[in-house]
Amino acid sequence: MPGPPLGPKDIDRLPATAPTATAAYGSDPLQHGELRLPPGKGPFPVAVVIHGGCWTKGYATARNTAPLASALAKAGVATWNIEYRQVGDPGGGWPGTYQDWAAATDHLRVLAKQHSLDLDRVVAVGHSAGAHAALWVAGRRRLPRDSEIRGASPLQLRGAVAIDGPVDLLDALAIDAQVCGRAVIAPLMGGTPADQPRRFAEGSPAQLLPFGVPQHLVQSSVLRPEHAEAYRRRAERAGDRIHLIALPGRMHFNMIAPIDPTYTAVEQAVLEALASP
Repeated sequence: MPGPPLGPKDIDRLPATAPTATAAYGSDPLQHGELRLPPGKGPFPVAVVIHGGCWTKGYATARNTAPLASALAKAGVATWNIEYRQVGDPGGGWPGTYQDWAAATDHLRVLAKQHSLDLDRVVAVGHSAGAHAALWVAGRRRLPRDSEIRGASPLQLRGAVAIDGPVDLLDALAIDAQVCGRAVIAPLMGGTPADQPRRFAEGSPAQLLPFGVPQHLVQSSVLRPEHAEAYRRRAERAGDRIHLIALPGRMHFNMIAPIDPTYTAVEQAVLEALASP
C-alpha cells in the first residue's frame, strides 16, 4: 500500500546523496546538472532526470528529483539530474526551455570524457512536466534540421520513462489550469495551437511519433487514462512499443519518493528501459 500523501515540499525534504560532480551545460546560471555515479568502475548506464513543476518558475527545481536520482544511482544507474530555465526565468519558455533539455542531454558526451558513462545506454526520466520533457528528448531526432529546438546532433536514447505527466500538449491544454492553478502551456509555447502551430507540432511528443525506442508511461492523477490510452494507440500504430503502468488513485508525488512503495514501479521501468535492445 502507498504511504501517506506527499507534496512537492515533502519530496524536497527527503534525503539525497551528494553529487559525484556538478557541471554547467551552458552559460546561464540555471543551465547545470548533478551527476551521480553508482559504486564501481562502470561504464554505467545513464538516466537523464528531468524535474517537473508546470514548466513554470516557483513550482519545482532539480532538488525535487534529487531523491529519485540518488535512488537510481544506488540501483546501478548513473543519473544526470538537470536544472533548466522555466517560464518566468530569463530566457525560459519557447525556445529556451526546450533548448535547455536538448543541450543538457547532449552534454553527456562531454561528461563521458571524464566519467565512466555508457552512452549507448541512456534513457530520459521525467516527472510531471518533466515527463513531457523526457518523451520529447527521446523523440527530438525526428525534428527537421532547421528546428530551433532540435540541437545540432541529438544524442540517441535507449528509451524514455514518463512519470505521470502530459504526453500530448493538445490534450493537456484542457486541464493545465486545473492541475497547475493557472494556464501554463500557452505561456510555455508563446501562444495557442492556432497562434503557434509549428511550435506545438515540434514541442509535443505525440506529434513526433514514432520515436523508434520504447516508452514507459506511468499513469496516475495528472496523466489521465484516456490521454495515456490515446497516446499508446497512436504510438503503437506508428510502430513504437509503449509500456503503460497504471497506478490509479496514487498520489502524484509519492511515486518519485524512494520511501514510498509506489516508487518501485518507477525504478523497475527505468531498469527495463535501459535493458531494451
